[in-house]
Amino acid sequence: MLAKQLRRQQKREIWNGPYSNDSFPIYAEDIDTGGDASPSTAMLSEVAHRLQITIVGGSIPERSGDRLYNTCCVFGTDGKLKAKHRKIHLFDIDIPGKITFKESNTLTAGENPTIVDTDIGRLGIGICYDIRFQELAVLYAARGAHLLCYPGAFNMTTGPLHWELLQRARAADNQLYVATCSPARDVGAGYVAWGHSTLVGPFGEVLATTEHDEAIVIAEVDYSLIEARRTSLPLERQKRGDLYQLVDVERLNSQSTK
Repeated sequence: MLAKQLRRQQKREIWNGPYSNDSFPIYAEDIDTGGDASPSTAMLSEVAHRLQITIVGGSIPERSGDRLYNTCCVFGTDGKLKAKHRKIHLFDIDIPGKITFKESNTLTAGENPTIVDTDIGRLGIGICYDIRFQELAVLYAARGAHLLCYPGAFNMTTGPLHWELLQRARAADNQLYVATCSPARDVGAGYVAWGHSTLVGPFGEVLATTEHDEAIVIAEVDYSLIEARRTSLPLERQKRGDLYQLVDVERLNSQSTK
């Protein structure tokens, strides 16, 4: 499967307003209601349909009842909403003298992993801090994902150390593609992003990346390389199931209710 860049677009984390706890309630949209209640997703739907592309729509603050979520929507080539991922792991950190941020002051954590079949393959969706949790990526790989997409906004403290490292680790560990999209750097903003949107291949190799200015990153993906890597380096067959196993709680709960 080649030349997927012609049919796919990914946006960054919290692209419809500033990334701050003060701003999340102001820019939150009611995605389920749609229309005028969610102009951002209405625009993404229209663009996906008009250009016949799959869009991983970054994330926006979502209002649902009295709760706010950090939510990524995926739209198909027909413009219809195919999946909605609410950030599972909230960004609550405190690095003395560097950065303190607590998304949990305003946001609620999502409850479900998100995997979606699209015209460009099976996608696993995470948002920013979700990339730090390898268990989520392992679960997505077990569910047959070809590509993991993480819109994110790593900062100037953790970005230089961990942004590319985590992408390459998730890709190499699970032998699949990982794509990230970050905001360009605005040194005058309250939250300064590291930038460096990237695509990583199933051997952990960086296929395309950019710096911190506004840019378009274009690259091809070839899903046949996933099987080639897994054949030459058969990690899945070599796992010690007698010592450790992945527990997919969502699937277990679904099966128990049937």
